[in-house]
Amino acid sequence: MGRSRRTIPEELLLLALDPATGTTAQPQSLDLGLAGAQLVELALAGRIAPDGDRIAVVVPRPTGDPTLDCALELLRRRGAPVRAVHWIGGPRLGLRQTYLSHLERCGMVAAVPGQMCGVLPTTRYQATDTAISREIRSRLDNAIRTGVPPDPRTAALAALAHAVGLGKHLYPGNEGRSSRSRLRDLIRHDPMGGLVAHAVMDVQNGAGAQPRRSPGPAARQTAGARPAAEPARGVPMQARRGSMARAVAH
Repeated sequence: MGRSRRTIPEELLLLALDPATGTTAQPQSLDLGLAGAQLVELALAGRIAPDGDRIAVVVPRPTGDPTLDCALELLRRRGAPVRAVHWIGGPRLGLRQTYLSHLERCGMVAAVPGQMCGVLPTTRYQATDTAISREIRSRLDNAIRTGVPPDPRTAALAALAHAVGLGKHLYPGNEGRSSRSRLRDLIRHDPMGGLVAHAVMDVQNGAGAQPRRSPGPAARQTAGARPAAEPARGVPMQARRGSMARAVAH
């Protein structure tokens, strides 16, 4: 994979950076989104593919991106396809900081030391090349405004942006309501992006702990007249609404 192209995790993180504060919007859900964005990037590189609601490694060859290759190797070691919701919901300690440090090394962001409450040391990040952030945002805006099906990378980025709750950060207020709705609708234009985005939302809603399975014949016979309700299939769960949070990287 050539490093001339920004990866979807990098673009998602740049979208989440608040230029006024140097913090990231929706930090907790953003961590899930970054793990999901790695899956999409690996799929676009031809290394993994969806297998129902699971992710299968089809080409274990490294991409040349150390962070993506680490995820690819972990997937390979599983030995069998893994449910996307289980992968995204697993521990990803330091993933956001890893990408922030990478963007800093690439010159896309600059670290700004500071203090919280005048005591605790903090680091905030400012985009150094606003043209890059504008280009990423422009792709989303064009897809929303024109209604033309976007390319797979933009469709996946839009799906993840919606899944982690960046809609209100990118298109705030009542005037941004229609844009937020169209951002959500872009999820249908990329199957892998849609699978991952739904998995991100499922994890946030606590729906990924157990696989969704229909009861077997024996279970149906013993259930009696009042069978247990099954969760609706094929209906994406909506991301939780929360106030904008600020990430402080140490």
